[in-house]
Amino acid sequence: MTRGRGKRLSPDFKARVALEAAKGHKTASEIAQEFQVHPTQISQWKRQLLDNVPELFESTAARARRTPSAEEVAAPLYEEIGRLKVELDFLKKKSSQLKE
Repeated sequence: MTRGRGKRLSPDFKARVALEAAKGHKTASEIAQEFQVHPTQISQWKRQLLDNVPELFESTAARARRTPSAEEVAAPLYEEIGRLKVELDFLKKKSSQLKE
């Protein structure tokens, strides 16, 4: 039996570690030892934090422009459903013709 990839860490924990790294008061090795996390993981979380900080200060209008509406998401799905229904009807018709 194979083991999992390790323990799951909460977003709060990751944020706390990333903030500690972003402060710059301690080295990644010191933070890794304190929180028992690999230094590479700490640098990845720090990079994610710093890359996503500007989004915290975006206006709701800018966020809304970036997020697709329900209609924009649903339209291609309905198109696909229509195509699949046409194909299914065609195949049903052909299979019934073969049985005759």
